[in-house]
Amino acid sequence: MGLDQCAFSRDKGDTHCTWRKHPNLHGWMERIYRDRGGQETFNCVELRLTPEDIQQLRKDVENGTLNGNEGDTEGFFFGSNSDEHYKEQDLVFCDWAEGELDNGREVIYDSWW
Repeated sequence: MGLDQCAFSRDKGDTHCTWRKHPNLHGWMERIYRDRGGQETFNCVELRLTPEDIQQLRKDVENGTLNGNEGDTEGFFFGSNSDEHYKEQDLVFCDWAEGELDNGREVIYDSWW
């Protein structure tokens, strides 16, 4: 068991990116969910990402600030900080997501733990 994450383009129906135990990315996505009024446990919740979300994600990945001011995201199934391990993959994801959004497709983040 553990934190499993993926991103996909709904219109294409394919999963583009998967992560295993990237807790700060999960916390970053959960902050978006909460800012948009989400109140349920952020598990098995599809989160639609906007171009602005992806721009901010790229900036935070490049600056090493995925965890914001809140410290590392922690949870029993989440593992430890893996930001450096996933940095290149996160930036490739941002490139892909921007292309999908530019082509009018929805980009979705989902996770389960």
